[in-house]
Amino acid sequence: MAAPVKLKGLRAFAFFGSIAGFIGAAIYSVVIYPYIHIDEYKEIQKINRTGINQESIQPGGMKVWTDPFDRKK
Repeated sequence: MAAPVKLKGLRAFAFFGSIAGFIGAAIYSVVIYPYIHIDEYKEIQKINRTGINQESIQPGGMKVWTDPFDRKK
């Protein structure tokens, strides 16, 4: 049975750097990009939700969500 290979120097840096880069790319695409482009995602939601009556698809006859901090005018 062969002994495990130890990573040293540039190989170790490349290995751990690629792992960190992969995690960074995943976090950017899932968290940071949508946070920066909020208006784009709001427009997509508006398009996808047109023609849907929210009260008819609520499970168990539950009330449709409303903002509890919405100020009454």
